[in-house]
Amino acid sequence: MSLSVSRRLAAVTAIAVAGLFAATAPAALAAPTAVTAAPTPPDIPLANVKAHLSQLSTIAANNGGNRAHGRTGYKASIDYVKGKLDAAGFTTTLQTFTYNGATGYNLIADWPGGDPNSVLMSGSHLDSVTGGAGINDNGSGSAAVLEAALAVSRAQLQPTKHLRFGWWGAEELGLVGSKYYVNNLPAAEKAKISGYLNFDMIGSPNPGYFVYDDDPTIEQTFKNYYAGLGIPTEIETEGDGRSDHAPFKSAGIPVGGLFSGADYTKTAAQAQKWGGTSGQAFDRCYHSSCDSLSNINDTALDRNADAIAYAIWNLGAATPVPPGPSFENTADVSIPDSPGAAVNSPITVSGVAGNAPATTKVDVNIVHTYRGDLVVDLVAPDGSVYSLSNRSGGSADNIIQTFTVNASSEVANGVWNLRVKDAAAQDVGYINSWKITF
Repeated sequence: MSLSVSRRLAAVTAIAVAGLFAATAPAALAAPTAVTAAPTPPDIPLANVKAHLSQLSTIAANNGGNRAHGRTGYKASIDYVKGKLDAAGFTTTLQTFTYNGATGYNLIADWPGGDPNSVLMSGSHLDSVTGGAGINDNGSGSAAVLEAALAVSRAQLQPTKHLRFGWWGAEELGLVGSKYYVNNLPAAEKAKISGYLNFDMIGSPNPGYFVYDDDPTIEQTFKNYYAGLGIPTEIETEGDGRSDHAPFKSAGIPVGGLFSGADYTKTAAQAQKWGGTSGQAFDRCYHSSCDSLSNINDTALDRNADAIAYAIWNLGAATPVPPGPSFENTADVSIPDSPGAAVNSPITVSGVAGNAPATTKVDVNIVHTYRGDLVVDLVAPDGSVYSLSNRSGGSADNIIQTFTVNASSEVANGVWNLRVKDAAAQDVGYINSWKITF
């Protein structure tokens, strides 16, 4: 990151979000509803990702201890990644630029096929600071994006969208490489990029699970992945505007991504959700010489690498159907322990003609230590109550689920509420988010 500023995937894929729209001009995307089935995303082998990290570590050790812009370690890193992609059948382009009197490099890799007018791009910065090897920042993102690209090749994926991957130079000096790439794209080429996914620091040793909140479709894709693992996420704020998604966003391109934390301190509440140590930084070796192979949390790296593949497969390889309007409330609402009163999370719906459909979708993300305590209802604007969950699920935790409600007798516009009551003592939680789709 710049100084300048196991799994339940098969089940989650069934609720996957809509693919990014192929638009003539890149605009913010509507929130999704459904897609036709995408190919099943692969489980990215952690061992493969770590093997790339070992290579980057060796490159740094053989080149003065770093992989920084203008240093031999950076060029060797680019050559390593390019060699892997060339052998896997990608068309690679080495883009050069000059900064601080030194030559910098961006590496762009295109997978054959897909709609050339709708490009899904994934990227990460490959440079380190001069003070260390940069294994978490940002070997982790670079290695995981590389392995996801190689998984595309192994699967011989035939995506709906054209898939492009990028590794950026001189990010640590102010997003120099990614700015150069975006600024030198002709307007017509910028318009073809329907989404850019950024991965900067995804293996932090005391990790959090943060999702960029820039584009709602991309954001919900990652949320759905983590919902399938039963892992709550938080909105990423620490690195907002400080990594390579920023130039794309400034150009009007929809962006999203993942982050596991840098030098901000993990709170007690975050440690309760995710494990790790409260009162310590997510990465105590951020921009330091100790950002080495020992500075990686394998579980976070593994989950985030799989999330990258999940997003590429679902956003790039699924065929979208026209979405209905969606409305979401992402504000946390604490659920008091019994005998506390029920709580409500409201959503104001407007601009929807007529009644709600018979297949109204309600996506619920409730973090709670005992879901069998909870009574969850959807309350329509006229006060009608639709039961979603009535103390079901026993001793399992959390309710992360999509419900289908026949609300065809209800006018769509108005204030809808998710109402949650804790009906038994000794367990606590909160409404993390919910969404209603017509």
